Amino acid sequence: MRSVNHVASKKRKKKILKLAKGYFGRKKNVWTVAKNQVEKSLEYAYIGRKVKKRDFRSLWIQRINAGVRPYGLSYSQFIHKLAVAGIQLNRKVLADLAMNNPEAFESVVKSVLNTAAASKKAPVKETAATA
Repeated sequence: MRSVNHVASKKRKKKILKLAKGYFGRKKNVWTVAKNQVEKSLEYAYIGRKVKKRDFRSLWIQRINAGVRPYGLSYSQFIHKLAVAGIQLNRKVLADLAMNNPEAFESVVKSVLNTAAASKKAPVKETAATA
């Protein structure tokens, strides 16, 4: 007689059917249908975790852009001047400041503009390569 490991296979099926709880129709209780749907759902969950990061970054960029427009800057100009000024605030923090603390965001924007204006007035040092 053939020996089968029913304990392990039953445990596997039970685990999948537990994940399929709440699904509609045969997806919740028919083994093959539930297995396929759970696999697909786990793929969607994996992709969704990546898309969530993408969506939040996009939201932060939109909020920063809306925050800097009154100062005559676009988002890309602001981020460039922020890097030149050496201010290391990430987009999440900048977006939060723009939304919830406009005074602090204004001080960041003004310091960026002042640094950019000061760097334009500074004389360019000649190096051996440019001379």
